[in-house]
Amino acid sequence: MIIHVVQIGDTIQSIADYYGISVIRLIQDNDLEAPNHLVIGQSIVIAIPEITYTIKEGDTLVNIANSFDVPVMQLLMNNPFLSNREFIYPGETIIISYSKKGSMTIHGNTAPNINRDILIKTLPYLTYLSIINFTATKEGEIITYYDDTEIISTAKEFDVMPLMLLTTLTIQGTANIGIEYDLLLNQDFQQRFINNALDILKTKGYYGVNISFQYINISNIFLYNQFFTLITDRLNAAGFHVFVTINPNISNFNNNVRFERVDYSNLNQLAQNIIFMNYNWASNISPPSPISSVYDLDVFLGYVNNFISPDKIIIGIPNIGYDWELPFLPGFSSVYSLTLNSAIALACSNNSTIQFDEPSQTPYFLYTQDNIQHIVWFIDARSINSLLDLAISYELYGVSIWNITVYNAQLWLIINSQYEIKKIVIE
Repeated sequence: MIIHVVQIGDTIQSIADYYGISVIRLIQDNDLEAPNHLVIGQSIVIAIPEITYTIKEGDTLVNIANSFDVPVMQLLMNNPFLSNREFIYPGETIIISYSKKGSMTIHGNTAPNINRDILIKTLPYLTYLSIINFTATKEGEIITYYDDTEIISTAKEFDVMPLMLLTTLTIQGTANIGIEYDLLLNQDFQQRFINNALDILKTKGYYGVNISFQYINISNIFLYNQFFTLITDRLNAAGFHVFVTINPNISNFNNNVRFERVDYSNLNQLAQNIIFMNYNWASNISPPSPISSVYDLDVFLGYVNNFISPDKIIIGIPNIGYDWELPFLPGFSSVYSLTLNSAIALACSNNSTIQFDEPSQTPYFLYTQDNIQHIVWFIDARSINSLLDLAISYELYGVSIWNITVYNAQLWLIINSQYEIKKIVIE
């Protein structure tokens, strides 16, 4: 797998010719919406297959898979355009396999109202799926937002383990520290919360729960330990998996990486896996900064490895960017969320050159509109690959995608062309 950064004079044809790959495949693999208008600094992923096959009259995915002794799921991973197709056509070339360098566990997050086509295209790449559909109240009740019946059953069809994501955040991502402390300080509320969670798990057919903790620090970790002990004792006894997602609240000031020096030893003993991830919602009130930072996360992992086994840790990969107005004034300046394709389109329409911040391994660009300057930070192929390399270097359990409601072709190509994605057979 190669990541090509667009230079002056590059065209989609010249890039394809240089790497010996077809223009159609390059456009398809990278989901390029404007292949004839590349942006200087844009990343293009080139993944060279190990084995390909040209479809003949009478072929089906099942007989092709059988003839190469591979599962149909592998064909869907390698050729995502087939996921929502009823037919395959003679003359089409599909990828049978890539040469892999390791294996990886992939966790994803989504709300149940995800576009079905995107869901079907994404599920082959996942091991676990946390479904964002539940908010705890201070009395221990659980609010449900959408009907999640179909997404649970569909996940199981693709051998993806559905997890119930439990949080005190609203479905829009609004935080409420008061509710979290009400639960932490009242055992009656905690027991009601656990009973309600068990009822939902059993009724809906989830295989486990992913508990989200937003406000862990040195002074309150003992409360979280007590609460989480109650949860894991009850849920494990009932046969359910228990994950925990922690927002590490990592920041960087003058190259000084800041986070709470929390002792996670008890959570390590209790949780099946621990996901460290900052939630990136559609709204953002933070000052302009990299969406993710490999440097900061490396420092954090160096610390947290003292308390948690690496094979339990999952790190987050964000799937969203932001456009900030400058100068940034909290509460006044507008901030807009962006997908990868919309960030590239914005850079193209404003003739911007995409820059790259080496420490964080994230791209950014500047533009001016209506006499107002903007800065855009987002995630590209280089960012994704650097985060995967970090996970491998620490021998972590895997990565978590926040979130999968937007299909990022480069993300899945980078993962799938390099790693076997672990699957759990759902009984």
